[in-house]
Amino acid sequence: MEVDEEPKGIVYQCVRCGAYVTYEEIELRGGGIKCTRCNYRVLKKVRPPIVKHLKAE
Repeated sequence: MEVDEEPKGIVYQCVRCGAYVTYEEIELRGGGIKCTRCNYRVLKKVRPPIVKHLKAE
């Protein structure tokens, strides 16, 4: 998956190889949370690039 694509749902990034894995891909495998490319078990959640602005009162 390219970084420029608009992912649907929760996206994780593998700490070892840097591959992006969606939650749907993890569910399809059914074997626990692992990278689909290198089978490493440490993934971090990718945060969306949305900035929230709050008005101070």
